[in-house]
Amino acid sequence: MLQKGVDRSFDPATHPRESTRLEFGRAVLDLGAANPDMVYLTADGAMPTGTTEFFKRFPERAFNVGIAEQNLIGVAAGMATCGLVPVVGGYGPFLAYRSLEQIRNDAAYTKLNVTVAGVYTGISLATGGSTHHTTEDLAMYRSIPNMTVITPADGREAYKATFAAAEDPGAVYIRLGGRAAEPVLYADDYDFEIGKAITLREGTDATIIATGSLVVYAAIAADLLEQEGLSVRVLNMHTVKPLDEDAIVKAAEETGRLVTAEERNVLGGLGGAVAEVLTDRCPVPLKRVG
Repeated sequence: MLQKGVDRSFDPATHPRESTRLEFGRAVLDLGAANPDMVYLTADGAMPTGTTEFFKRFPERAFNVGIAEQNLIGVAAGMATCGLVPVVGGYGPFLAYRSLEQIRNDAAYTKLNVTVAGVYTGISLATGGSTHHTTEDLAMYRSIPNMTVITPADGREAYKATFAAAEDPGAVYIRLGGRAAEPVLYADDYDFEIGKAITLREGTDATIIATGSLVVYAAIAADLLEQEGLSVRVLNMHTVKPLDEDAIVKAAEETGRLVTAEERNVLGGLGGAVAEVLTDRCPVPLKRVG
């Protein structure tokens, strides 16, 4: 459940916050301490991924390949073939687009245990312009066979998702935020499971299915709609692939109308994935927000 609940007084500007990208860095450090086979690789991105401490604590297992994202994925895949557990972190736009071929061919198609975490995704790099925006990543990654795609909603979810990804036998993409820390949604004992959506609140009139940074705003929207007499269910679809189809169909059958919310191009991502499920299993009205 939401920490302290989400009600009409919930204000993301004053609520406790934790950064998904820095909690990823903390998870990487703890993973390194727990698993001697775990290695961390980056393309000159230790500071933005919060992994500078890992480089200090485990220098023999930390690798900075320089600004060479394609090479970065190739090296990580090679390490995975040797029995190591590589976790890769870097700037989201460059990992997503520059190294897409390597992620597809070297990691996903070969079913290697390679975790790729992109920070500063969406439009969080703002004035960097379109070259620094990551707005098509979910559509690309979820279309690749054998690929798992995770978008954590808060720092604690990012921490637990990193551990789950490292334990997953295949390639995983984790989409993380930028400079601004996200509002805390979950307590420390939150139970994260790949492919299982979380119901943040129940509702009967409609359902908002959100992912990543828009989950908290979906909850706020539901509270505002409650003031107007509408009961709105909110689902945190933290895993875009594999998708929790049963949760989507259940929401469609019980509430009759769905809205998806994601911080990216509206084409091909969460909204497209939900639309595909509805078309096959339970056609109801759907509005995609992105």
